[in-house]
Amino acid sequence: MTISAWFTVALAIPILLLGEVLVKRIGVLSRFNIPAPVVGGLLLSLLVLLGNVTGLFAAKFQTSVAAQWWTWIVTTELEWVNAPSKSVNLPFLVAFFTCIGLNASWMLVKRGSLQVLLFLALAGVLAVVQNGLGVALAKLMGVSPLLGLMCGSVSMTGGHGTALGFAGDLERAGLQGASVIGVAAATFGLVAGGLLGGPVGGALIRRRNLKPVSSADVRLESGQTSEPGILADLGALARYGRQFLIHLALLLVCVKVGAWVSYLIQQTKITFPVYMGAMILGVAVRNVVDLSGGRWIKTEVIDRLASVTLGIFLAIAMMSLNLIELANTAAPMLVILAVQVTVIGFFAWFVTYRVMGRDFDAAVMAGGHCGFGLGATPNAVANMKALVERFGPAPRAFLVVPIVGAFLIDFVNAMNITFFLNLVKP
Repeated sequence: MTISAWFTVALAIPILLLGEVLVKRIGVLSRFNIPAPVVGGLLLSLLVLLGNVTGLFAAKFQTSVAAQWWTWIVTTELEWVNAPSKSVNLPFLVAFFTCIGLNASWMLVKRGSLQVLLFLALAGVLAVVQNGLGVALAKLMGVSPLLGLMCGSVSMTGGHGTALGFAGDLERAGLQGASVIGVAAATFGLVAGGLLGGPVGGALIRRRNLKPVSSADVRLESGQTSEPGILADLGALARYGRQFLIHLALLLVCVKVGAWVSYLIQQTKITFPVYMGAMILGVAVRNVVDLSGGRWIKTEVIDRLASVTLGIFLAIAMMSLNLIELANTAAPMLVILAVQVTVIGFFAWFVTYRVMGRDFDAAVMAGGHCGFGLGATPNAVANMKALVERFGPAPRAFLVVPIVGAFLIDFVNAMNITFFLNLVKP
């Protein structure tokens, strides 16, 4: 049985609601601050895995569509006329990162510029550690160091996009099945990042009795909304009325034009995530409006749009995980990935938290670092969102982590991967 991609999209909000209910009612999920879309989506993917393994039923999710009315928004007309097959989740992913761009006002970035540079340095160091560790463990187990590299920052800090982007280079260097290995490793990271960040950040906050900034002025720019949950977000957007429609139109225009910006970036032959063009355009639009004296782009509206697109994206991503790929992963790969997860937990606890200031925001950043350091900036934001909804606002964390995780780290990681690839290839 193949579950239609459209049915998967339709399930996203019910799965989000299920996750929210489980987090509220199961103490351990609430205590460890596991994001609701991770809980609901992972539960469904585990049920599908159980059915496939036991033979009770055989099912898989269809995740790609070629419907031109759906793919038009994220493709250029040069590609769109050929009815390309795209992930049904892609519009939500690009829209989420566009929201990050639209909220990246230079006035806010300037206020946290030193923190951005510090966190970028930490993320770069972690990426180097991941590659060094992966290569060393692969050699120790007598397997190709290219496998260790793929299970390093390529799939961990880089995620699915970087893993697929560099798969061709690794295959040409001698790693057979690099794309399958990369997807499996990034999937492992996606699950681990969603489960690890909340407990790390929450434990830091509780053990050190950390308190958030108390001013109500920072609530909306900190990722904390007055009432959490997908229904609260949709209700708030509906109440914004005309303002919501204007911001939604702006978001859709940036996503569409951003597809052309991404196309131009791709002509440089440098591998960057598919959402890069729309996010850059969002940054440009926000700062042009701000510098011209306009104040009509409202952070609180963009925050709600980001929360909805993030929740739907993560719910679809988690429920459609092919966990059989992880179950069938070779033992050396699982060993490397398990060590990577352990190392990033210690890194976030002992390094990220301390370097970023040893305060409440630093603890939230540590939780976020677990998310994108294991494969996905949306996971980082979801981890931080779960923390602020429980403990209070963290404006510095929501300024620094998305900028570094969604944008700056890709430049640093691409150079890091290229260096190690040239170092280890035969």
